[in-house]
Amino acid sequence: MARIRSAEGTNLDAFSPADWARFLGLSLVWGSSFILIAFGLEAFPPGPVTWLRIGLGAATLVVVPRARRPVGREAWARLGVLSFTWVAIPFTLFPLAQQHIDSALAGMLNGATPIAAGLVAWWMLGRRPGRLQLVGLALGIVGIVMMGVPSLDGSSEALGVVMVVTAALFYGLSINLAVPLVQEFGSLPVMSRLLLLATVWTTPFGLVGWGSASFAWVPAVAVGILGVVCTGIAFALMASLTGSVGSTRASFITYVIPVVALVLGVGVRGDTVAPLAVAGVVAVIAGSLLASRADRS
Repeated sequence: MARIRSAEGTNLDAFSPADWARFLGLSLVWGSSFILIAFGLEAFPPGPVTWLRIGLGAATLVVVPRARRPVGREAWARLGVLSFTWVAIPFTLFPLAQQHIDSALAGMLNGATPIAAGLVAWWMLGRRPGRLQLVGLALGIVGIVMMGVPSLDGSSEALGVVMVVTAALFYGLSINLAVPLVQEFGSLPVMSRLLLLATVWTTPFGLVGWGSASFAWVPAVAVGILGVVCTGIAFALMASLTGSVGSTRASFITYVIPVVALVLGVGVRGDTVAPLAVAGVVAVIAGSLLASRADRS
């Protein structure tokens, strides 16, 4: 039986300059994805935004030699499930949600992903958290509520919040399901196939929306960057970063993404964010940091 590779990276010391460059670059790239979705929605319905993002990301990864390495036939059933839970469903939900909420709030709520991953691991895998993790999970849940409460006055905004939180739950589920596949076959071969499969699944949703689409250069460029850079190149960079510093330290990027989304949403598009929601971001990040620490009690 082939030995499954460890999630531990090759660099166990402090981040190298190259590691920091990848880490900060990914923070900016993924943090900006929410504002790019908002720009894309100015000309394209949610369906084409989702489909073009996934399709362009898949096309970008396919040209990377390592992404074309073979994957065992027995893995395709799991890849099929993950292509829905990790890509097709959440990538569909974000543009739909951002018809109802600002890009800043969408990015802030996405910070709930580590909390969702911890809860799913507890429920699905029976990994009971230690006391420190329980405090972190509880604090994260409180933070999510704090971010969502200011939007409960309007049913439209509340729907957007529910969609983003649902997407975060699917991310949390997928992170747990993906670990064995990524360890066995590598991040790039897995992600390239997930994107290719998800492109197929979202094709009907993408085509239906073309009838009401219009063309404008800013939305078109935004969607292009969203697909090529924020999806294809970003997954390649994440695979490289994970291989260097390990999956745990690489996942810390999730704590920076809401901050980038908040700054860009408020500074570029003039999004309005309630003080309670900003406090909720702080609570979610603090809870995620606690939940990711080792509890030796």
